[in-house]
Amino acid sequence: MAGLKIVNVVGARPNFMKVAPLWEAMRAYPGIEPLVVHTGQHYDHKMSQLFFDHLGLPKPDVYLGVGSGGHGEQTGKIMIAFERTVKEAAPDIVLVVGDVNSTIACGLVAVKLGVKLVHVEAGLRSYDRTMPEEVNRVLTDQISDYLFTTERSAHDNLRREGIPDERIFFTGNVMIDSLLKHRDKAARSPVLEDLGLRAKGYVLVTLHRPSNVDDRDVLAGLLEVLAAIATRLPVVFPIHPRTRAKLGEFRLDRGLQRLPDLKLVDPLGYLDFLKCMDNARLVLTDSGGIQEETTVLGVPCVTARENTERPVTVTEGTNVLAGRDPERILAEANRVIDGRGKIGRRPELWDGRAAGRIVKVLWDREGRGAPGGTD
Repeated sequence: MAGLKIVNVVGARPNFMKVAPLWEAMRAYPGIEPLVVHTGQHYDHKMSQLFFDHLGLPKPDVYLGVGSGGHGEQTGKIMIAFERTVKEAAPDIVLVVGDVNSTIACGLVAVKLGVKLVHVEAGLRSYDRTMPEEVNRVLTDQISDYLFTTERSAHDNLRREGIPDERIFFTGNVMIDSLLKHRDKAARSPVLEDLGLRAKGYVLVTLHRPSNVDDRDVLAGLLEVLAAIATRLPVVFPIHPRTRAKLGEFRLDRGLQRLPDLKLVDPLGYLDFLKCMDNARLVLTDSGGIQEETTVLGVPCVTARENTERPVTVTEGTNVLAGRDPERILAEANRVIDGRGKIGRRPELWDGRAAGRIVKVLWDREGRGAPGGTD
């Protein structure tokens, strides 16, 4: 019988890239039994199943299927369903990643049932409590037994919030583990040819945060930026379901159809999207993870947000925080298109081996004396 049973929670698209290398690292230890629980927070095929396929994750051991809903409704549904799962599986550890509703919901269930909680990607702070993700991050960190960080500033944040040093481990970035593992495979994707693009000859855009897409005037201003960029280079815009719905609700989608160099496409699978990121002249985004991925790829990134919980991408990486003023965003985008984009470097421990370091810590401290695995 396994010495250490670990439930790994995935719920939303960014979680899959983080759990995949952890699950693989756990399997190297005969004494660890890793389970995957998918809450179903993202349930669209391209937002979920494609990522399992491309990342080599197994079919989830448990699929909760909670679907969409308001924050309270979704969090409550996850807690109810996950509590049953934890009672049946009786794990030694519940591992959550990132900052989505599944993270805090499953974390609360674990600690209330007396199961040790691990938070991977702990300590990141935007200091903007209007972001639901910020609330999820802060609360999950407060109740976790093990907190694994991706950058040095996260350790400082946790220390200021009263988390003892012995619970904090700086191990690197597991999402970068996935990126580096799959970069060569992604390079073989035909997505650029399929979309009629040439390497370094287009701009890639992702927008999904409520602060950018839920306000008609803000979204309209961002679309004007995209239209201006598209007069210089083709723009590829894989549309998040939330953003697509808002475009229709605000009747902003009709004008976009008249811009031939603005390509609105469905969400891309992991490998196709990685290929598009790696070959873009510029990535314009409001995503947290994409700020990190572009830094490692050496691709200039302009972030349409007033703050970031990933400051190392600005201080060391290729990321520029442009705020939400359309004129400033456009100015930063033009700077990159003109060949004056930011040149950064890869942050410390973003080397593709973070998952192995995390699992070794857990085994060394929580292993039950079952046969060990490889370091």
